[in-house]
Amino acid sequence: MAEVLTFGEPMSLMVADEVKPLKDVEHFTRYVCGAEVNFSVGLSRLGHSVAYVSRVGKDPFGEHIRDFLADNQIDNRLVAVDEAYLTGMQLKAKAAEGEDPLVVNFRKNSAFSHFRPEDIDGIDWTGVRHVHVTGISAALSESCREAAAKLMDMAKAKGVRVSFDPNLRPALWPDKKEMVRVINALAAKADIVLPGVGEGETLMGSRDPEKIADFYFGQGSKAVVVKVGAKGSFVKTSDGESFQSPGFHVEHVVDTVGAGDGFAVGTISALLEGLSLKEAARRGAAIGALAIMVAGDNEGLPTREKLEAFMHKD
Repeated sequence: MAEVLTFGEPMSLMVADEVKPLKDVEHFTRYVCGAEVNFSVGLSRLGHSVAYVSRVGKDPFGEHIRDFLADNQIDNRLVAVDEAYLTGMQLKAKAAEGEDPLVVNFRKNSAFSHFRPEDIDGIDWTGVRHVHVTGISAALSESCREAAAKLMDMAKAKGVRVSFDPNLRPALWPDKKEMVRVINALAAKADIVLPGVGEGETLMGSRDPEKIADFYFGQGSKAVVVKVGAKGSFVKTSDGESFQSPGFHVEHVVDTVGAGDGFAVGTISALLEGLSLKEAARRGAAIGALAIMVAGDNEGLPTREKLEAFMHKD
């Protein structure tokens, strides 16, 4: 099995080719999206082996997604094909001047929303070193929520490190209190938690990076990396280490979607390679910066050569 497992919904993404209201756009470019897709692609491009645990529909979008994963050297054998329900998809407006683009989801009752906890029972854990989960899956259905929790519990029982990115999607939740309760319960199962300052404000009532970190230490985390946008991140560990890691300057922001996923790629890949948390946070900031320089969600995720060039440019 691959050294990294991730769990989530891959979707087809149609991005507008022109800056217009979505209702007026006539031409779109197709991509594959999903926070966990971005994470998987980023790790693969850096030379790490990744397996994706998911479900798609038996339809052209689902077929394209499985091909896309394979083309990016991501193990798709754990991506089941559902004959009853369709693959989820998104429409995304073309961003102007780097603002957050409008994204419209078509994922209610999708194939992945019917993923069941028992669907992960057959996973071969041989060689798995890391599991990465986000809070998006938990928003899609009760069964997805249970599956995410079960996967994290299984990993911890086998001594596999677990990271969790809240990746809040309030629009997918019917109730904010329930969202906060569920996301924090999942975060409590992780060794490494990767919240943003805005997510911290929603989840525990503060934008103070150190208070956010301390909150998750109270739940049992070993390390918390709090993303603070262009300023980089604040890192704190359970053994008392804490520091601010700077960000990277970006001349022109094209599309902010995927920045957090890029940060997760940099942080986790560095840790897999035995680098320190300080080095990991720095690499996370670099890949997060590269991710926002392009229109697609994962097109900016770098190869190792491109990453090294960006991190060491004058």
